[in-house]
Amino acid sequence: MAGSLTGAGSTFQLAFLQRAILSFESVQPGIRITYDGGGSGDGRADLAAGAVNFAGSDTAPIPASELAGFKGRTVLYFPVVIGPISVAYNLPGVSKLRLSAPVIANIFQGTITKWNDPAIAAENPGVRLPDRVITIIRRADSSGTTQNFSQFLVEAAPQVWKLGTGSLISWPASSVGAYGSAEVASLIMGTPGAIGYVDFANAKAAHVTSAWIKNQVGSYIMPSPASAAEAARHVSVRPDLTFSAIWAPGPNSYPITYQSWDLVYEEQPNANDARMLLAWLGYLLGDGQTMLIGLNYAPLPTSIDQLAAHQLRRITP
Repeated sequence: MAGSLTGAGSTFQLAFLQRAILSFESVQPGIRITYDGGGSGDGRADLAAGAVNFAGSDTAPIPASELAGFKGRTVLYFPVVIGPISVAYNLPGVSKLRLSAPVIANIFQGTITKWNDPAIAAENPGVRLPDRVITIIRRADSSGTTQNFSQFLVEAAPQVWKLGTGSLISWPASSVGAYGSAEVASLIMGTPGAIGYVDFANAKAAHVTSAWIKNQVGSYIMPSPASAAEAARHVSVRPDLTFSAIWAPGPNSYPITYQSWDLVYEEQPNANDARMLLAWLGYLLGDGQTMLIGLNYAPLPTSIDQLAAHQLRRITP
């Protein structure tokens, strides 16, 4: 088996796929894989256009507004990774910050503008919060992280959050946009007074501090592979293998846990492409899962991983 596969999309998956590609190619030296992490929206657009063999997307199913571009072709959703969205901040002297969904909503829609606002202070007794303006750092590109973060606010603060949910949001004019998770994390790190949302793996890589977030039962939970895995244990999986771990129940569940899929067409143009995709996706669902915790992601629950592995048989020429 020899040839090449190309993928594009989710920056949430990027660190995992970069590591997995190196390992996969060591056991399948005839196959070359490239992946461009330009954002979930770009990945889906590239798959629709036939420019890639697979698309990384943190949003599934495909949004209704994009379906026409796929021209009726059946797309299979293969979940590959679970992880927390960190509410990361840069506040010198504040090593532990607690935030609830209503407060996060008011920060990101520009209603709370100072770090010493009474609403933030009420959740952080004994913490010396500075009289400093909050700088919002957010994604500028079409992003599954944005989709999932805003969905958390819709579900967890429905009476407060006014900006809706989607891959693109009309953020306050004072906010600062960045392209890709790594750039968001870098901007937070370099901007005292900043706050932003970014996948935990990139937050850790950039050495930015993550807030403790209040979950459904009222516990403040730190993002981690373990707390994300706990949230994933409570999801309900649809027949097409789409699901959401956002605002999951459970006393130890991290409430902004999300997931990412690799999207492929059920019908492939030839037998070789089908075989290569079977090998690649099978690797991600098998040995690849063992890499995740070391990269600050969480592996799929065994039940979901088994469903995804079973679905591989649907990829045909």
